[in-house]
Amino acid sequence: MSTSLSTSGYTSGRPPIADAGPQALCAREPRVPAERLVAEMVPPPRFDSVRFDTYNPDPTQPSQSEAVTVLSGFAAGLGGAHASGAGRKRWFSKKQAAPTGPRGVYLDGGYGVGKTHLLASLWHATPAEPALKAFGTFVELTNLVGALGFQQTVQTLGGHRLLCIDEFELDDPGDTVLVSSLLSRLVEQGVALAATSNTLPGKLGEGRFAAADFLREIQGLSAHFRPLRIDGQDYRHRGLPEAPAPFGDEQVTKAAYATEGASLDDFPGLLEHLARVHPSRYGALTDGLTAVCLTDVGPVPDQSTALRLVVLADRLYDREIPVLASGVPFDKLFSEEMLNGGYRKKYFRAISRLTALARDAKPLVSQ
Repeated sequence: MSTSLSTSGYTSGRPPIADAGPQALCAREPRVPAERLVAEMVPPPRFDSVRFDTYNPDPTQPSQSEAVTVLSGFAAGLGGAHASGAGRKRWFSKKQAAPTGPRGVYLDGGYGVGKTHLLASLWHATPAEPALKAFGTFVELTNLVGALGFQQTVQTLGGHRLLCIDEFELDDPGDTVLVSSLLSRLVEQGVALAATSNTLPGKLGEGRFAAADFLREIQGLSAHFRPLRIDGQDYRHRGLPEAPAPFGDEQVTKAAYATEGASLDDFPGLLEHLARVHPSRYGALTDGLTAVCLTDVGPVPDQSTALRLVVLADRLYDREIPVLASGVPFDKLFSEEMLNGGYRKKYFRAISRLTALARDAKPLVSQ
Protein backbone atom coordinates (compact mmCIF):
# COMPACT_ATOMS: atom_id res chain seq x y z
CA MET A 1 0.00 0.00 0.00
CA SER A 2 1.46 3.34 -0.96
CA THR A 3 2.11 6.22 1.38
CA SER A 4 1.39 9.76 0.31
CA LEU A 5 4.44 11.94 0.81
CA SER A 6 4.71 15.69 0.45
CA THR A 7 8.10 17.01 -0.64
CA SER A 8 9.40 19.41 -3.18
CA GLY A 9 10.05 16.60 -5.67
CA TYR A 10 7.12 14.18 -5.35
CA THR A 11 3.66 13.93 -3.87
CA SER A 12 2.72 10.27 -3.67
CA GLY A 13 4.08 6.76 -3.63
CA ARG A 14 7.51 5.74 -2.44
CA PRO A 15 10.15 8.40 -3.04
CA PRO A 16 12.31 7.86 -6.10
CA ILE A 17 16.02 7.36 -5.69
CA ALA A 18 17.58 10.68 -6.57
CA ASP A 19 20.21 10.67 -9.30
CA ALA A 20 21.87 13.82 -7.93
CA GLY A 21 22.51 12.47 -4.46
CA PRO A 22 20.96 11.09 -1.30
CA GLN A 23 17.49 11.88 -0.08
CA ALA A 24 16.73 13.80 3.12
CA LEU A 25 14.44 12.62 5.89
CA CYS A 26 13.83 16.28 6.67
CA ALA A 27 12.19 16.68 3.24
CA ARG A 28 9.62 13.99 3.95
CA GLU A 29 6.19 14.59 5.45
CA PRO A 30 4.38 11.24 5.25
CA ARG A 31 0.62 10.90 5.45
CA VAL A 32 -0.42 7.42 6.57
CA PRO A 33 -4.03 6.28 5.88
CA ALA A 34 -5.83 4.30 8.58
CA GLU A 35 -6.04 1.17 6.43
CA ARG A 36 -2.25 1.04 6.26
CA LEU A 37 -2.09 1.06 10.07
CA VAL A 38 -4.29 -2.07 10.10
CA ALA A 39 -2.43 -3.82 7.27
CA GLU A 40 0.92 -3.24 8.94
CA MET A 41 -0.04 -4.91 12.22
CA VAL A 42 2.30 -7.80 11.49
CA PRO A 43 5.84 -8.49 12.72
CA PRO A 44 8.20 -5.88 11.22
CA PRO A 45 10.67 -6.88 8.49
CA ARG A 46 13.47 -7.62 10.96
CA PHE A 47 11.27 -10.24 12.60
CA ASP A 48 9.45 -11.53 9.53
CA SER A 49 11.53 -14.71 9.31
CA VAL A 50 12.17 -15.39 13.00
CA ARG A 51 10.84 -18.58 14.53
CA PHE A 52 11.25 -20.37 17.84
CA ASP A 53 13.97 -22.57 16.33
CA THR A 54 15.96 -19.49 15.24
CA TYR A 55 16.05 -18.11 18.79
CA ASN A 56 19.45 -18.80 20.36
CA PRO A 57 19.00 -19.22 24.11
CA ASP A 58 21.91 -18.25 26.31
CA PRO A 59 23.07 -21.59 27.76
CA THR A 60 23.70 -19.90 31.11
CA GLN A 61 20.08 -18.68 31.30
CA PRO A 62 17.68 -21.67 31.45
CA SER A 63 14.66 -19.33 31.54
CA GLN A 64 15.27 -18.55 27.87
CA SER A 65 14.89 -22.17 26.78
CA GLU A 66 11.90 -22.55 29.08
CA ALA A 67 10.26 -19.53 27.43
CA VAL A 68 10.49 -21.20 24.02
CA THR A 69 8.82 -24.34 25.38
CA VAL A 70 6.02 -22.44 27.14
CA LEU A 71 5.29 -20.15 24.20
CA SER A 72 5.30 -23.04 21.72
CA GLY A 73 2.66 -24.75 23.81
CA PHE A 74 0.68 -21.52 24.13
CA ALA A 75 0.65 -21.11 20.34
CA ALA A 76 -0.48 -24.70 19.82
CA GLY A 77 -3.34 -24.13 22.24
CA LEU A 78 -4.72 -21.31 20.10
CA GLY A 79 -5.72 -23.63 17.28
CA GLY A 80 -9.39 -23.92 18.24
CA ALA A 81 -12.40 -21.84 17.23
CA HIS A 82 -11.77 -18.13 17.34
CA ALA A 83 -14.04 -15.20 17.95
CA SER A 84 -15.07 -14.64 14.36
CA GLY A 85 -17.14 -16.37 11.73
CA ALA A 86 -18.74 -19.69 12.62
CA GLY A 87 -16.80 -19.92 15.84
CA ARG A 88 -18.27 -16.62 16.97
CA LYS A 89 -21.82 -17.70 16.16
CA ARG A 90 -21.41 -20.86 18.21
CA TRP A 91 -19.93 -18.82 21.03
CA PHE A 92 -22.93 -16.53 21.36
CA SER A 93 -25.64 -19.03 20.46
CA LYS A 94 -24.57 -21.28 23.33
CA LYS A 95 -23.98 -18.30 25.65
CA GLN A 96 -20.71 -19.77 26.78
CA ALA A 97 -18.70 -17.94 29.42
CA ALA A 98 -15.44 -16.27 28.54
CA PRO A 99 -12.44 -18.61 28.68
CA THR A 100 -11.20 -19.26 32.20
CA GLY A 101 -7.56 -19.08 33.22
CA PRO A 102 -4.83 -17.07 31.53
CA ARG A 103 -5.59 -16.21 27.92
CA GLY A 104 -2.39 -14.25 27.61
CA VAL A 105 1.32 -14.25 28.38
CA TYR A 106 3.49 -11.41 29.56
CA LEU A 107 7.18 -11.68 28.64
CA ASP A 108 9.03 -10.24 31.60
CA GLY A 109 12.68 -9.38 30.97
CA GLY A 110 15.24 -6.68 30.32
CA TYR A 111 16.11 -5.12 26.99
CA GLY A 112 18.05 -7.26 24.54
CA VAL A 113 17.03 -10.70 25.87
CA GLY A 114 15.02 -11.45 22.73
CA LYS A 115 11.47 -10.68 23.89
CA THR A 116 10.45 -9.26 20.52
CA HIS A 117 11.98 -12.27 18.73
CA LEU A 118 9.91 -14.57 20.94
CA LEU A 119 6.76 -12.46 20.56
CA ALA A 120 7.08 -12.51 16.77
CA SER A 121 7.77 -16.26 16.87
CA LEU A 122 4.55 -16.73 18.81
CA TRP A 123 2.68 -14.78 16.12
CA HIS A 124 4.17 -16.95 13.37
CA ALA A 125 3.55 -20.21 15.27
CA THR A 126 -0.10 -19.52 16.08
CA PRO A 127 -2.21 -21.69 13.71
CA ALA A 128 -4.32 -18.99 12.10
CA GLU A 129 -4.17 -17.05 8.86
CA PRO A 130 -2.36 -13.69 9.11
CA ALA A 131 -5.63 -11.76 8.86
CA LEU A 132 -6.66 -13.29 12.21
CA LYS A 133 -3.46 -12.30 14.03
CA ALA A 134 -2.20 -8.82 14.89
CA PHE A 135 1.24 -7.66 16.01
CA GLY A 136 2.26 -4.13 16.92
CA THR A 137 3.80 -1.87 19.50
CA PHE A 138 1.70 -0.14 22.11
CA VAL A 139 2.21 3.14 20.23
CA GLU A 140 0.95 1.56 17.01
CA LEU A 141 -2.11 0.22 18.83
CA THR A 142 -2.98 3.61 20.31
CA ASN A 143 -2.49 5.16 16.87
CA LEU A 144 -4.94 2.61 15.45
CA VAL A 145 -7.54 3.59 18.06
CA GLY A 146 -6.96 7.23 17.20
CA ALA A 147 -7.43 6.55 13.49
CA LEU A 148 -10.41 4.18 13.67
CA GLY A 149 -12.08 5.11 16.95
CA PHE A 150 -12.55 2.80 19.92
CA GLN A 151 -15.61 0.87 18.75
CA GLN A 152 -14.29 0.33 15.23
CA THR A 153 -10.98 -0.92 16.64
CA VAL A 154 -12.88 -3.43 18.78
CA GLN A 155 -14.77 -4.61 15.71
CA THR A 156 -11.58 -4.78 13.63
CA LEU A 157 -9.56 -6.80 16.13
CA GLY A 158 -12.42 -8.65 17.84
CA GLY A 159 -12.36 -11.49 15.32
CA HIS A 160 -8.66 -12.15 15.80
CA ARG A 161 -7.20 -15.21 17.40
CA LEU A 162 -4.15 -13.42 18.83
CA LEU A 163 -3.01 -9.86 19.53
CA CYS A 164 0.69 -9.32 20.30
CA ILE A 165 1.67 -6.00 21.88
CA ASP A 166 5.36 -5.15 21.98
CA GLU A 167 6.67 -2.51 24.40
CA PHE A 168 3.43 -1.96 26.32
CA GLU A 169 3.69 1.69 27.40
CA LEU A 170 2.98 2.25 31.08
CA ASP A 171 4.30 5.81 31.23
CA ASP A 172 1.02 7.53 30.36
CA PRO A 173 -1.91 6.63 32.67
CA GLY A 174 -4.48 7.79 30.11
CA ASP A 175 -3.14 5.58 27.33
CA THR A 176 -2.75 2.67 29.75
CA VAL A 177 -6.44 2.91 30.73
CA LEU A 178 -7.48 3.25 27.08
CA VAL A 179 -5.61 0.16 25.93
CA SER A 180 -6.58 -1.82 29.03
CA SER A 181 -10.24 -1.08 28.25
CA LEU A 182 -9.70 -2.15 24.65
CA LEU A 183 -8.01 -5.40 25.68
CA SER A 184 -10.82 -6.17 28.13
CA ARG A 185 -13.32 -5.95 25.29
CA LEU A 186 -11.14 -8.13 23.07
CA VAL A 187 -10.70 -10.77 25.78
CA GLU A 188 -14.49 -10.94 26.10
CA GLN A 189 -14.58 -11.87 22.42
CA GLY A 190 -12.04 -14.65 22.83
CA VAL A 191 -8.88 -12.90 21.61
CA ALA A 192 -5.68 -14.23 23.19
CA LEU A 193 -3.06 -11.69 24.26
CA ALA A 194 0.71 -11.55 24.49
CA ALA A 195 2.73 -8.55 25.62
CA THR A 196 6.06 -7.09 26.64
CA SER A 197 6.36 -3.75 28.45
CA ASN A 198 8.66 -0.88 29.28
CA THR A 199 9.56 0.75 32.58
CA LEU A 200 7.37 3.09 34.59
CA PRO A 201 8.84 6.44 35.63
CA GLY A 202 10.79 5.98 38.84
CA LYS A 203 11.25 2.24 38.34
CA LEU A 204 14.99 1.81 38.09
CA GLY A 205 16.29 -1.44 39.55
CA GLU A 206 17.59 -3.84 36.92
CA GLY A 207 16.56 -1.85 33.88
CA ARG A 208 13.56 -4.10 33.49
CA PHE A 209 9.90 -3.79 34.39
CA ALA A 210 8.78 -6.35 36.96
CA ALA A 211 5.79 -8.53 36.15
CA ALA A 212 4.07 -7.65 39.42
CA ASP A 213 4.15 -3.96 38.49
CA PHE A 214 2.83 -4.66 35.01
CA LEU A 215 -0.06 -6.74 36.32
CA ARG A 216 -0.92 -4.10 38.90
CA GLU A 217 -1.01 -1.35 36.28
CA ILE A 218 -3.39 -3.23 33.98
CA GLN A 219 -5.56 -4.14 36.99
CA GLY A 220 -8.65 -5.93 35.66
CA LEU A 221 -6.64 -7.62 32.92
CA SER A 222 -4.09 -9.17 35.25
CA ALA A 223 -5.96 -12.47 35.57
CA HIS A 224 -5.63 -12.99 31.83
CA PHE A 225 -1.82 -12.91 31.81
CA ARG A 226 0.68 -15.57 32.78
CA PRO A 227 4.02 -13.88 33.58
CA LEU A 228 6.96 -15.51 31.85
CA ARG A 229 10.32 -14.23 33.08
CA ILE A 230 13.25 -14.21 30.66
CA ASP A 231 16.64 -13.54 32.23
CA GLY A 232 19.83 -12.65 30.43
CA GLN A 233 22.09 -9.96 29.05
CA ASP A 234 21.55 -7.83 25.95
CA TYR A 235 22.13 -10.29 23.09
CA ARG A 236 23.11 -7.45 20.74
CA HIS A 237 26.36 -7.16 22.69
CA ARG A 238 26.81 -10.87 23.47
CA GLY A 239 30.05 -11.97 21.83
CA LEU A 240 30.06 -9.00 19.45
CA PRO A 241 32.81 -6.42 18.95
CA GLU A 242 32.48 -2.93 20.36
CA ALA A 243 30.39 -0.51 18.36
CA PRO A 244 32.39 1.27 15.66
CA ALA A 245 33.51 4.79 16.53
CA PRO A 246 31.68 7.58 14.69
CA PHE A 247 33.11 8.52 11.31
CA GLY A 248 33.93 12.01 10.08
CA ASP A 249 31.41 14.27 8.35
CA GLU A 250 33.22 13.87 5.03
CA GLN A 251 33.21 10.06 5.27
CA VAL A 252 29.50 9.96 6.07
CA THR A 253 28.63 12.37 3.27
CA LYS A 254 30.72 10.46 0.75
CA ALA A 255 29.11 7.15 1.77
CA ALA A 256 25.62 8.68 1.46
CA TYR A 257 26.31 9.79 -2.12
CA ALA A 258 27.81 6.41 -2.96
CA THR A 259 24.94 4.33 -1.51
CA GLU A 260 21.84 4.01 -3.66
CA GLY A 261 18.70 4.72 -1.64
CA ALA A 262 20.52 6.35 1.30
CA SER A 263 19.38 9.47 3.12
CA LEU A 264 21.62 12.23 4.43
CA ASP A 265 20.63 14.65 7.20
CA ASP A 266 22.16 16.96 9.72
CA PHE A 267 21.28 15.46 13.12
CA PRO A 268 20.07 18.69 14.81
CA GLY A 269 17.88 19.41 11.79
CA LEU A 270 16.44 15.90 11.89
CA LEU A 271 15.53 16.27 15.56
CA GLU A 272 13.64 19.45 14.72
CA HIS A 273 11.85 17.69 11.87
CA LEU A 274 10.77 14.80 14.10
CA ALA A 275 8.91 17.31 16.27
CA ARG A 276 6.74 18.17 13.23
CA VAL A 277 5.95 14.54 12.27
CA HIS A 278 3.67 12.36 14.41
CA PRO A 279 5.55 9.29 15.73
CA SER A 280 2.96 7.02 14.09
CA ARG A 281 4.46 8.14 10.75
CA TYR A 282 8.11 7.45 11.56
CA GLY A 283 7.93 4.08 9.84
CA ALA A 284 6.60 5.69 6.67
CA LEU A 285 9.32 8.32 7.01
CA THR A 286 11.87 5.60 6.23
CA ASP A 287 10.05 3.99 3.29
CA GLY A 288 12.39 2.90 0.52
CA LEU A 289 15.62 3.75 2.34
CA THR A 290 18.65 1.47 2.30
CA ALA A 291 20.66 3.46 4.85
CA VAL A 292 20.36 6.54 7.06
CA CYS A 293 23.40 8.82 7.17
CA LEU A 294 23.65 11.47 9.88
CA THR A 295 26.21 14.21 10.40
CA ASP A 296 26.95 16.21 13.54
CA VAL A 297 25.32 13.79 15.97
CA GLY A 298 25.30 15.27 19.45
CA PRO A 299 23.60 14.92 22.83
CA VAL A 300 19.80 15.15 22.70
CA PRO A 301 18.73 18.45 24.30
CA ASP A 302 15.57 17.44 26.19
CA GLN A 303 13.38 14.50 27.12
CA SER A 304 10.60 15.12 24.58
CA THR A 305 13.15 15.10 21.79
CA ALA A 306 14.81 12.02 23.27
CA LEU A 307 11.56 10.06 23.34
CA ARG A 308 10.88 10.90 19.70
CA LEU A 309 14.37 9.69 18.80
CA VAL A 310 13.64 6.42 20.63
CA VAL A 311 10.62 5.81 18.37
CA LEU A 312 12.68 6.53 15.25
CA ALA A 313 15.41 4.16 16.45
CA ASP A 314 12.80 1.43 16.94
CA ARG A 315 11.41 1.88 13.42
CA LEU A 316 14.89 1.87 11.87
CA TYR A 317 15.78 -1.27 13.81
CA ASP A 318 12.54 -3.00 12.83
CA ARG A 319 13.28 -2.29 9.18
CA GLU A 320 16.98 -3.22 9.40
CA ILE A 321 18.14 0.14 8.03
CA PRO A 322 21.85 0.75 8.79
CA VAL A 323 22.75 4.06 10.44
CA LEU A 324 26.05 5.73 9.59
CA ALA A 325 26.91 8.72 11.74
CA SER A 326 29.51 11.34 12.58
CA GLY A 327 29.74 13.22 15.87
CA VAL A 328 29.44 11.68 19.31
CA PRO A 329 29.03 7.91 19.87
CA PHE A 330 25.47 6.68 20.31
CA ASP A 331 26.08 5.90 23.98
CA LYS A 332 26.55 9.65 24.55
CA LEU A 333 23.19 10.67 23.08
CA PHE A 334 21.35 10.81 26.39
CA SER A 335 22.40 12.69 29.52
CA GLU A 336 23.16 11.00 32.82
CA GLU A 337 19.95 12.48 34.18
CA MET A 338 17.96 10.80 31.40
CA LEU A 339 19.74 7.48 31.86
CA ASN A 340 18.99 7.54 35.57
CA GLY A 341 15.36 8.62 35.15
CA GLY A 342 12.07 6.88 34.61
CA TYR A 343 12.53 6.35 30.89
CA ARG A 344 15.98 4.82 31.23
CA LYS A 345 14.92 1.49 29.71
CA LYS A 346 13.76 3.20 26.53
CA TYR A 347 17.04 5.09 26.23
CA PHE A 348 19.18 2.02 26.80
CA ARG A 349 17.13 0.14 24.22
CA ALA A 350 17.66 2.95 21.72
CA ILE A 351 21.41 2.96 22.38
CA SER A 352 21.53 -0.81 21.96
CA ARG A 353 19.57 -0.77 18.70
CA LEU A 354 21.43 2.19 17.18
CA THR A 355 24.72 0.52 18.07
CA ALA A 356 23.62 -2.61 16.23
CA LEU A 357 22.62 -0.53 13.20
CA ALA A 358 25.96 1.30 13.33
CA ARG A 359 27.71 -2.07 13.04
CA ASP A 360 25.55 -2.85 10.02
CA ALA A 361 26.53 0.47 8.44
CA LYS A 362 30.30 0.08 8.80
CA PRO A 363 30.77 -1.60 5.37
CA LEU A 364 29.27 1.50 3.70
CA VAL A 365 32.50 3.39 4.34
CA SER A 366 35.24 2.58 1.86
CA GLN A 367 38.36 1.45 3.61
